[in-house]
Amino acid sequence: MSFVPSVVLHDVSYTWPDGIPALTHVSAAFGRGRTGLVGLNGVGKSTLLRLIAGELTPTGGTITTTGVVDHLPQDLTRRRASTVADLLGVGGVVDAIRAVERGEVDQELFDRIGDDWDVEERSLAALGAAGLDLEGRGLDHRASALSGGEAMLAALVGVRVRRADVALLDEPTNNLDADGRERVHEMVRTWRGALIVVSHDTTLLELMDDTAELREGGLSIVGGPYSAYRARVEAEQAAALGALRAAEQSLKTEKRQRVQAEERIAHSERQGRKDAANRKYIGAVVDDRRNSAEKAQGSRRALMDDKVAAARRAVEAAETRVRDDDHITIRLPDPGVPAGRRIARIVGTDGREFVMQGPERVALTGPNGAGKTTLLRQLLGDGPRASGLGIARADVAVDRIGYLSQRLDSLDDDASVLANVQRVAPRVPAGELRNQLARLLVRGSMVDRPVRSISGGERFRAALAQLLLADPPAQLLLLDEPTNDLDLPSVTQLVDSLANYRGALLVVSHDRSFLDRLALTTELHLGRDGALTPVHSG
Repeated sequence: MSFVPSVVLHDVSYTWPDGIPALTHVSAAFGRGRTGLVGLNGVGKSTLLRLIAGELTPTGGTITTTGVVDHLPQDLTRRRASTVADLLGVGGVVDAIRAVERGEVDQELFDRIGDDWDVEERSLAALGAAGLDLEGRGLDHRASALSGGEAMLAALVGVRVRRADVALLDEPTNNLDADGRERVHEMVRTWRGALIVVSHDTTLLELMDDTAELREGGLSIVGGPYSAYRARVEAEQAAALGALRAAEQSLKTEKRQRVQAEERIAHSERQGRKDAANRKYIGAVVDDRRNSAEKAQGSRRALMDDKVAAARRAVEAAETRVRDDDHITIRLPDPGVPAGRRIARIVGTDGREFVMQGPERVALTGPNGAGKTTLLRQLLGDGPRASGLGIARADVAVDRIGYLSQRLDSLDDDASVLANVQRVAPRVPAGELRNQLARLLVRGSMVDRPVRSISGGERFRAALAQLLLADPPAQLLLLDEPTNDLDLPSVTQLVDSLANYRGALLVVSHDRSFLDRLALTTELHLGRDGALTPVHSG
């Protein structure tokens, strides 16, 4: 069967307005099935999707797409939508249909509707199939009443309802609980049309027909799901490491032979000087022998130098094929939280109470919409309060609290990354902050760029820097879905960083593999009814 592409990239480059290159000479073709797009944070995955969607224009090269392209952005839950219809991306069509039903006959309304007269019915059916309960309010339901996970699920339903030929999904399972992720997985299994998915959800990536990796300006596509891609990378790395070891051994051999040759040359030169001193040969013969020896020795030196240089080039070439990816590496200061100190209290609707003491590490889990984020905001003094049963509630007993929200809304989009961090650490010298930011992979020009111009993963690291580099350090860290925008290697480094934190930690996450690595003291499950149930105690 011949390959029929849905998206073709030819020598595509893109440079940000400030002159920073995002993509350079990328060429590839995506098929009409499901493709997972992977790569390290900041490599340009989201930028590539925006280019394919036509939201950005390449500064070089061309992009050709087949049919209508639809894009679900990574930062969707941070964007403002007034109603579920707007979140689905069908608000304009629904408004036009209602205007026509009221008797308006403007041709622009009919053009906007096209063949989508049944869009409201299809949308409600798709939302119901995805398990979203709009409490009978239909598409006029307030988008702000949905949790981050519910908003993402509704937006994904909207992509399907709009029936694009090519769908671009950027981290579609972010913020989703286990049930929501399974619903997304089922949608993807039955997806019609071309699909390009950026994700670090390995279960989702296993549903792909192909896997594309964006790395160091190149895009390579491997047939098969994420496991096939990983197997290929591991095989290539094993071969690359073998080639590097062989090249390094060859360089050592050439250097040793170069030393041995130099010793022989030195010995020959000493013998020549000795013969001349002893007048073993007449002067003309000595001069002739000396000239011949110098030429031969020069040739040998040049030959050995060439061999050493060639061996060194072989090592350098082998090194370029070995991956050495950077990850987050930072040590956290001691906030001085003694064991036994009362930190916070959480009370469920059933009256069950949990008191957090000292440097405990607690996970708060449960379905979307249960109120986990609301409890975190209560601890910050920014959430709804209740004096009795009926709503889960929380209170805090320390002053210094660090909060990393799902929306990463602690950042000023118009300010630079450095300025955002300086706001929470005004007494720390800028040079020291730059060094600390480098350990969080916030380096070079990125430090001085406006937050709005950086990638989702880079935005996460900027928000994390605000949290971890605050002066004085937080006694309690509240993390709301911290792994959503991280690549898989960086999740490991985040775990390592948090392992060094000596304060109290309260984490909301649906990422089970991440939670399993945090050395939790306790896991609390918050049900949809607000009941609080201890699941695990360390």
